[in-house]
Amino acid sequence: MKKVLRNIYIVVKRIIDTVLASVLLIVLFIPFIIIGIAIKIEDKGPVFYTQDRVGKNLKLFKIYKFRSMKTNRKELEGNMSHEEMVTKVGKFIRKTSIDELPQLINILKGEMSFIGPRPWIPEYYEFFTEEQKRRSEVLPGISGLAQVKGRNKINIFKKINYDIEYVDKISPLMDIKIIFLTIKQLFEKDEAEIAESGIKEEIQQLRISKENN
Repeated sequence: MKKVLRNIYIVVKRIIDTVLASVLLIVLFIPFIIIGIAIKIEDKGPVFYTQDRVGKNLKLFKIYKFRSMKTNRKELEGNMSHEEMVTKVGKFIRKTSIDELPQLINILKGEMSFIGPRPWIPEYYEFFTEEQKRRSEVLPGISGLAQVKGRNKINIFKKINYDIEYVDKISPLMDIKIIFLTIKQLFEKDEAEIAESGIKEEIQQLRISKENN
């Protein structure tokens, strides 16, 4: 019975996601235009940043974000820190999590949900165990249990464990709790982004763990 209710909720959740994402895209259309213009004025280049991420059932998709880093960041690597490569507009939209708003498009396309495990780059999955891959049994989310339980203050293994816990216990009550905790975090000073060096370190930790098991 519990499994049936879980599956029903997943279907209902998808309907809610679609309706809410549609409404928000309409409401935020003008702010999207303003943000896009601001990005263009400061640093000419694309408004959106796209990257391959792993979605439900290990399917790859392109995630959308407002671009927050300089267009010539590859040329600047080695001469500037990660923080210095972030534009002024980029710092603002990262601090307020506005850079994540284009993921409403991913939600509308059925690639993401509002709540779920964060979608990670494919490199992580090269060193996942079969149990760790279970974090991809549901749609990835803009925010999730691991994000409200410590975000980048916890190690990669705790993040994965929280993601699997969410997969096993997904429910309306859990999603509502995560939504309120996410809103609370928006008003706290917390580093939402993980630097490229941090990503490489996490992947290295996964690689070492897989080699030792």
